[in-house]
Amino acid sequence: MFDVLIIGGGVSGVSAALILGSALNKPYAEGKKVGILTHQKASSLQNGLYNNAYGIAPGTTGADLLRTSLENLSTAYPAVTQLADEKVMKIEGTAGNFTVTTNKGEYQAKTLIVAVGSAPVIGIEGLEQYIEPNKRAIPEKNRIQLRNDDHLVAEGLYVAGTLAGWRSQLAIAAGSGASVATDILTLWNEGKPSQSHDSVPK
Repeated sequence: MFDVLIIGGGVSGVSAALILGSALNKPYAEGKKVGILTHQKASSLQNGLYNNAYGIAPGTTGADLLRTSLENLSTAYPAVTQLADEKVMKIEGTAGNFTVTTNKGEYQAKTLIVAVGSAPVIGIEGLEQYIEPNKRAIPEKNRIQLRNDDHLVAEGLYVAGTLAGWRSQLAIAAGSGASVATDILTLWNEGKPSQSHDSVPK
């Protein structure tokens, strides 16, 4: 049973995983289990070239970011379980007891973060009731989003990145994933507003 399972290993999903991973040594997160499904076949990052994203060297490609971000996550926060090459097919259940079915198996989770792209066909059974047109995308692209209130779709079910209705800008997607993660940290910390920062040892 994962306390949080993230679906999607792009910008918003990995951003959420990094924040959650960095907090696992805090007393309120003791014993928490975080996982991320990193199926990348349809990531919009694949063909990107980044010259205007904060903290990223100009000329960095999206393909490089996909690879190095997961390597960095593994190195910095190995307690976050990475589940590669599994495509999510279905989500069932409710907060505290979700079942995520992939093409290779099933996983249980208390909380889910859906951080896949906003392509017209999401391909995950169980989310249909939340789908609506993406409010910040060009209409002719037929992009979608999941209906949400500040990233919260339903109890225990969050959405991040372009699927939350944000614009397709790397910095925005990263902030969206980080925002969801800090909302979850706040819940873990008995409602006390929380974030997680590493610092240089003195």
